[in-house]
Amino acid sequence: MEQQQLDAGTLAVLMLRFKDYRLPRANRLLEKVNEGQKLSDYDIRWLKTVHADSMNIQDLVKRNPEYSGLLTRAIDLCLEIISKGLENESAE
Repeated sequence: MEQQQLDAGTLAVLMLRFKDYRLPRANRLLEKVNEGQKLSDYDIRWLKTVHADSMNIQDLVKRNPEYSGLLTRAIDLCLEIISKGLENESAE
């Protein structure tokens, strides 16, 4: 199978996971930290997993640069959650 076909299948699965699971969860976490709540250990583990996954797909995105903007925005969203979560931790 050609790399383009493999990439297309992988991207389709990643986009479904992002739309159905990752983005809704990230939005809930952003809402949580914007309300002044702290991130739980589970939330932090999830963010670490998302970060690791984003590192693992770098080559895929390099081969398919039309997805680089989406990846950048997703990473920025996670960074916003982490930053606000740190602020909430130090607010006590």
